[in-house]
Amino acid sequence: MQYFVTGATGFIGRRLVRKLLERKGSVVHFLIRKESEGKVAELREYWGVGAARAVPVFGDLTAKKLGVDAADVKKLKGQVDHFYHLAAVYDLSADEESQVAVNVDGTRNTVEFAKAIDAGHFHHVSSIAAAGLYEGVFREDMFEEAENYEHPYFATKHESEKIVRKESKVPWTVYRPAMVVGDSRTGEMDKIDGPYYFFKLIQRMRQLLPPWMPAVGLEGGRVNIVPVDFVVDALDFISHKAAIDKRCFHLVDPVGYRVGDVLDIFSRAAHAPKMNLFINAALLGFIPKSVKKGLMAVAPVRRIRAAVLKDLGLPEDILTFINYPTRFDNRETAAALKGSGIEVPNLKDYAWRLWDYWERHLDPDLHIDRTLKGTVGGKVVLVTGGSSGIGLAAAHKFAEAGAITLICGRDQDKLDEACKEARAKGYEFIAYAADIADMADADRFVKLLIDKHGGVDFLINNAGRSIRRAIESSYDRFHDFERTMQLNYFGCLRVTMGLLPGMAAKHKGHVVNISSIGVLTNAPRFSAYVASKAALDAWTRCASSEFADRGITFTTINMPLVRTPMIAPTGIYNNVPTLAPEEAADMIADACISKPVRIATRLGITGQLMHALVPRVAQIAMNTSFRMFPDSSAAKGDKAAKPTLSPEAIAMQQMMRGIHF
Repeated sequence: MQYFVTGATGFIGRRLVRKLLERKGSVVHFLIRKESEGKVAELREYWGVGAARAVPVFGDLTAKKLGVDAADVKKLKGQVDHFYHLAAVYDLSADEESQVAVNVDGTRNTVEFAKAIDAGHFHHVSSIAAAGLYEGVFREDMFEEAENYEHPYFATKHESEKIVRKESKVPWTVYRPAMVVGDSRTGEMDKIDGPYYFFKLIQRMRQLLPPWMPAVGLEGGRVNIVPVDFVVDALDFISHKAAIDKRCFHLVDPVGYRVGDVLDIFSRAAHAPKMNLFINAALLGFIPKSVKKGLMAVAPVRRIRAAVLKDLGLPEDILTFINYPTRFDNRETAAALKGSGIEVPNLKDYAWRLWDYWERHLDPDLHIDRTLKGTVGGKVVLVTGGSSGIGLAAAHKFAEAGAITLICGRDQDKLDEACKEARAKGYEFIAYAADIADMADADRFVKLLIDKHGGVDFLINNAGRSIRRAIESSYDRFHDFERTMQLNYFGCLRVTMGLLPGMAAKHKGHVVNISSIGVLTNAPRFSAYVASKAALDAWTRCASSEFADRGITFTTINMPLVRTPMIAPTGIYNNVPTLAPEEAADMIADACISKPVRIATRLGITGQLMHALVPRVAQIAMNTSFRMFPDSSAAKGDKAAKPTLSPEAIAMQQMMRGIHF
């Protein structure tokens, strides 16, 4: 048996050729561009055959009769039993011109070539997209009934099928696969398409929220998903049956899944929050088209839409298909496959394989330079409060990654010791003594940075002061609030605002502000500290909006409790889970690499949600912890006293093991 295949290098084509070559004595001729000749050896290795059974035919889909040499046409004439046409553009985001050139003109050229070589049977692999956005059940014997196929992808798939039906002089059969995903046994896939577009959103949810937290999903139309192994097996089996001339077969799931069900299945596979509540996407249909068109005419709306889609890796047209209205009848296919054992597996049984393969091989973040060296190498990075604790740990990371690392602090001896540590490790810090809580000294420091370094590329606002003391113990200590605000808010702003003009002039720069989990949870006994950090958070949100179009980005890190000298006076912290400074430095490095708007722990986000949704319950919970854990000895003014914990407090500590504050 001899075969001819277009699209043999594609995702489905490679597997179909391998399947055809499993037939004893079969030979496959496959179309390939001359400039891709180097791929032939790799393809033969994949198929497990030699040159005699996998024969390249050089040509071009967009050329008349595929641009195949006359000598090759003569050799093939009357020799090909089955001709499979799979070459096409399967991409919603592809431009219309390229889709027409390949899907429409390419199909016409292929049909002409099949006649020129007198192929025995022409098998055209179309798509359910040929039905357009048909309202209702689309049968296998329907074609002209297709509707709403103005989108270039739908239009070209419909037109290419029409060419086969109307112009083919060779006996033909049409196959319409549903949305094809990876192999149900291995998860293997070659591109991001269909449901894969939503994987990044699911991944974000998993990173931000605990898996037990209920999530809200969209209950849209039914989408039809089939794995590539089913498509190949069904195509191979049906194409070798008799009496299939001028017939169409839907290679689809006979049931199909609603959009919300698909998202929930993959959320479970990813161990992300499960979608327990669904909003019917059809509700969006009640918005008049004139209103939608008017909104999209507003520039900010377009920018927001584009930014959200880009951030989630979604193509512009994906929202069009949320309410997909078509269901597909497949009784002809079911009858043809009866007794073969070939059937569509349940998505729930193999979704985890698709997710695992995507996360290991297709996640767009894997192909971006996510190394700290690639981000800050050769760039000027300033870490305030860089002589100890979190700042020093972060400074070591930056310097090791090749950054021009500047650190500042009030204590010259500590700065000298930090520089000594750096030299021992084979790199350098540039240290400056500066008190950024002093506005005049902050101004002097900023001028020095501009004069010597031309400003900075990355600013890490780490310098800070924390005070743990109940308000009722602070009535006569108003200076606690003044000094925390002076350093944590005013000092930070003085340096940042001094360096922002230089960043704006270069149209680039990133600012990382070290905030606190207490801002999210409204931690008692930290009113002075939390208020100063909350002020910084609010300023950052305003600044982010103002500089969004100036190339300057901001990240707020709501840092959990870290084992630094700043918390040493509070003895009870010796018994609670804390981060090491190096772990906190990793968060700062990630802030510079990924540049998210905010980095926070799950516990912090949970606290924020509680305060937003059930504020009274949140207050009771925080008040309970407030009464359970006493003021530190330092806060009480008795440094010699040892803190004592109640049995309830000890029990809470045990319960919270492994959870970072």
